[in-house]
Amino acid sequence: MVGWTYNQVNLVECQVALVLCLMTGLSSENFSLFLPSHEVHKLLGLKSELYYVRDGEVNLYALGFEVVVPNNISVLRMTWQSLSRQKVHYAIAVLVNKTDALGTPHLDIDKQGLLPVTQEDFKVFLPCTGEKSEEVIIRIQINVTTEGYPNATHLTLKRRKVCLENQNQNGTMLMNLSPMVASTSSFYIAVGCASALIIVITAVATACYVRIQKTCRSNIINYRGDPPRDASTQSQTFLRVDTPNNANTIAGYSGFRRLTTLPTSAPVQVNNLLVSELTEQICEIALEKGKIVLYEKIQEGTFGHTCRGVLTDDGNEVNMKQTAIIKTVSEQASKDQISMLLAEGMKMYGINHKNVLPIIAVCMDNVKQPILVYPFMNKGNLKLFLQKCRFSVQGHCHTLLTQDLVAMAIQIVQGMSHLHKKDIIHGDLATRNCVVDDRLHVKITDNALSRDLFPDDYHCLGDNENRPVKWLALESLLKKEFSTASDVWSFGVTLWELMTLGNQPYKEIDPFEMATSLQDGYRLSQPINCPDELYHLMALCWMTKVEKRPTFSKLLAFFQDFYNALGLYI
Repeated sequence: MVGWTYNQVNLVECQVALVLCLMTGLSSENFSLFLPSHEVHKLLGLKSELYYVRDGEVNLYALGFEVVVPNNISVLRMTWQSLSRQKVHYAIAVLVNKTDALGTPHLDIDKQGLLPVTQEDFKVFLPCTGEKSEEVIIRIQINVTTEGYPNATHLTLKRRKVCLENQNQNGTMLMNLSPMVASTSSFYIAVGCASALIIVITAVATACYVRIQKTCRSNIINYRGDPPRDASTQSQTFLRVDTPNNANTIAGYSGFRRLTTLPTSAPVQVNNLLVSELTEQICEIALEKGKIVLYEKIQEGTFGHTCRGVLTDDGNEVNMKQTAIIKTVSEQASKDQISMLLAEGMKMYGINHKNVLPIIAVCMDNVKQPILVYPFMNKGNLKLFLQKCRFSVQGHCHTLLTQDLVAMAIQIVQGMSHLHKKDIIHGDLATRNCVVDDRLHVKITDNALSRDLFPDDYHCLGDNENRPVKWLALESLLKKEFSTASDVWSFGVTLWELMTLGNQPYKEIDPFEMATSLQDGYRLSQPINCPDELYHLMALCWMTKVEKRPTFSKLLAFFQDFYNALGLYI
């Protein structure tokens, strides 16, 4: 301490005391600073107060959390109060890293003054300029000192403000309830379609049986993925947009085909696929029950289950066998559930891609319990696999690194890009509708039986239709519009599932409030240990305007570059 004055020594002691105070979470000043419950609900969807300082005790965890402020919220409210008998002084400043997307922040209080002795609110105004879309890093710095004491409490509140181009910050976004009202006419049309499908199932079984006797099925065992004979018919299986000539551009998402009721004179369709076409496709891959051997169950729901099985083919000189995944229903399944199994199970019919799992055989010997057959993936459902990796004890065969998860994401993007090139919209992309093997090869599947096997992922919003509400894009929720862009939104949620090892998205939000929450700008928060680049990509997938979302071709280019960059450090 030689050469130091008394004031310098005293200053060092004060600084050390401050550091120790912050490390233990204790403040030298007796005051409270918190977000009121209505503000927490607006920002985080939770109905509780969030204290940064309570009775002089600093909440270090809360200070370390960066709160995302949606585009439509431009005013932040906080509450504070001095609990000391002495006067408590404050100094406050708002710092931002970018000013072209966000205008100059301002407060409704002076930048210096005294803390109120009763609970009072103050506001921080964050007006977006509307000139460009960007995320702005905001730091609200507050210094608090008690009169007569040299110590000070330094707080930094972190915010990430989302600003969008050409967006009005003053308007109130209201949920359009009209698309959410149940349509009885659509319901009866759906029932009629399902009934018509059941009527023709018996004829399908008979026709298929005759054809089986005449046709060699060795190509089922050695599946080559030959495309269907009528490509135009296949392209009408799903709702889709007109695919732009240049798949790398993102300006071609302006017009969507809306769901419309079928005229009474139109042929009966299931999922936009004519029953006659579905019948023909089923016949092409039909198989006798005697060639399918069922083994242990993999997953079981209320009316359906998946299991491991074996396909045999004795039509050749060598008896060939192939392990397979089997989907079927129980005897208690209704006609509608059987119809849905067949219609959804045929979605990937004729698709030949390394990251898509196609259906390879159907058995209609028992029309009340049809059997769907798929190539076997030994680690099974991707969602269950991720959760097993998260909850398993030490020593599990797979410890997933960020690079592994990015590699999985790349495979999903490649599979989706191929589907979109075929003008096919998936409409239900999620980890539950993907499968994986022990080498971490991932394939996208259809959503047959998903509602039954993963009931927590689907919700009925009063319209007699179970939907994956928390994976759907805003336009899909409100208007039932599905497109390549809505698949991109679902991929963003799927990527979030990957980075959280199978966590449930929006777990705290009621399904009936999802549309309102998304309109208000709420999005999934950044997962722990998720690189900023990946989270920013998720946020782009969840842009309200469909033309702002990246295409799968652009996503693929990003992921490949990011994967290569990871390889330099791992």
